Amino acid sequence: MWIAVVLISLALVAILFKYVVGTPGPNPFGIDTREPLKPMVFDRKLKNKVLKQGFLASKIPQDLDAIVVGSGIGGLAIAVLLAKVGKKVLVLEQHDRAGGCCHTFTEQGFEFDVGIHYIGELLDHKPLRCVIDQLTNGQLQWVPLDNPYDKVILGPPENRRIYPIYSGRKRYMDELKKCFPGEEKAIDEYVRLSKKVGNGVWFMVLLKLLPIPLAKFLVHTGLAKCLSTFFRYASRSLTDVVNELTQNKDLRAVMCYIFGTYGKMPKEASFSMHSLLVCHYMNGAWFPKGGASEIAYHMIPIIEKAGGAVLVRAPVNRILLNDAKEAIGVSVLKGQEEVHVHAPIVISDAGIFNTYQHLLPKDVQTMPAIQKQLSMVQHGDGGLSIFIGVDGTKEELDLKADNFFIFPENNLDELIEGYMKGNREESSKSVPLIFVASPSAKDPTWPERKPGKSTVTVVSFANYEWFEEWKDDKVTNRSTDYKELKQAFINNILEAVTEIFPKIKDRIEYVDAGTPITNQHYIGAPKGEIYGVDHGIPRFNIELNAIIRPQTPIKNLFLTGQDMMLCGFAGALAGALTCGSVILNRNLHLDSIGLARKVKNCNKKKNE
Repeated sequence: MWIAVVLISLALVAILFKYVVGTPGPNPFGIDTREPLKPMVFDRKLKNKVLKQGFLASKIPQDLDAIVVGSGIGGLAIAVLLAKVGKKVLVLEQHDRAGGCCHTFTEQGFEFDVGIHYIGELLDHKPLRCVIDQLTNGQLQWVPLDNPYDKVILGPPENRRIYPIYSGRKRYMDELKKCFPGEEKAIDEYVRLSKKVGNGVWFMVLLKLLPIPLAKFLVHTGLAKCLSTFFRYASRSLTDVVNELTQNKDLRAVMCYIFGTYGKMPKEASFSMHSLLVCHYMNGAWFPKGGASEIAYHMIPIIEKAGGAVLVRAPVNRILLNDAKEAIGVSVLKGQEEVHVHAPIVISDAGIFNTYQHLLPKDVQTMPAIQKQLSMVQHGDGGLSIFIGVDGTKEELDLKADNFFIFPENNLDELIEGYMKGNREESSKSVPLIFVASPSAKDPTWPERKPGKSTVTVVSFANYEWFEEWKDDKVTNRSTDYKELKQAFINNILEAVTEIFPKIKDRIEYVDAGTPITNQHYIGAPKGEIYGVDHGIPRFNIELNAIIRPQTPIKNLFLTGQDMMLCGFAGALAGALTCGSVILNRNLHLDSIGLARKVKNCNKKKNE
């Protein structure tokens, strides 16, 4: 009997090793492709030649190896990964510019970043930094934010408490302890637990790379939870874990504040998801030099160099299937006509709902395997953004390279729940979560590009249903009722923002809001969500993470981006690495870690 147990254990280890490491397919990280920095390009017309290449049938490359639907970071990243091993890839984007949530737009002379506010884990030797460097050939530069990089504001103006959040594990804890004397034990345990749980996320990747029968075996036997602290805590809410650590209500709110970056109130948020964010920013925060459009601008030429293309104004209306129900290409709407584009692989960065419910034929949508996946996820909350253009420099307006999270009080669950469940008129007058930052203050190139001007951006959340009745109106000319509702949100938020930044109050030259139906129009979010599928506790069900993987129930159709792994820039990039691992038959996550070690060793030798 013991011999049989040993043999079974050895067999399991061998299988795990095979799928963790992968068989030696082509490695996009095999060669360090960083190049000496080239001069930055600020001329918008020159940048638009890269970012705004309109779709024409004549621009479609011949003999494509893959088609990617959507040019968010998950779509561009998988395209670059394939391009680096010689694959010819076509990326199709429905908007008039590439980049997804990484795009920028200009109004009345002000440039606004849509979805990139700050990114963590970008020290030179970190795997995320190394991946981005390879995906942009080292041309994308990052600027660190101030320290403290976040400030948590609790309470009304007459009783305002400001808690700074510093980077660096020791300083993070030391500064919190200064704010909350007597809570040292709670703070130490919070950080220890966050690191322990966050470091277990590797098992999520493993579940998506293992064969489904083996992944299900690990799930249903309970071995998966035994092996991963991440999944052991995945079903525990952020509120429950934090409330066990301390009775101090302000400290509880400060420990929870960053839930605002993924959109779930603490009692609905998984502590495992939250732990990833805590770890992500522990070593600091960065912003792309030159703004978010630099990301796509430096990725697209790599795709083109391999013979591919990134084309915009290219709405994909369906995925083409053969008689065997295998993906063989896509159909693009050009005016009233369909243009069929064929390739042996189709990769969707359009999100799981768009992919399964809008791009596949009705009879295919009803497949049990597809319905199973759809039944396990739900739409995330709609995003609400306010874009403010201000006359004056950052020095004149006292704007800095940091972020503010503003809450009217420390009872976060009660505030968010009341807001989201309220009627739209009442909720528009009491927005309980406001993230506010100045992208222009974070970017050292801004004074050269937009002298004498500044921008402030606000992010919050709103119910899609509050705005749904106007979704079919012309986006630039919606009804008066819609504009009045939007203005009510703007007025409430501006009041809170100008309390924090009083010098901007009389110098605002432009202000507008992007509602959930704005997101629906510009980034194809079916319910106006900015983080894809909902990131509450059910999102981290261990079975869901084993079943939703790059391979779909349709042969030759793959998923990438946020819905594949996790929300945000780093999460979508992890989705692309996971998708690339499956297509190229090697573990690109391990390859990126290996590259990071090489970079760290090289840097060490240079400094000796």
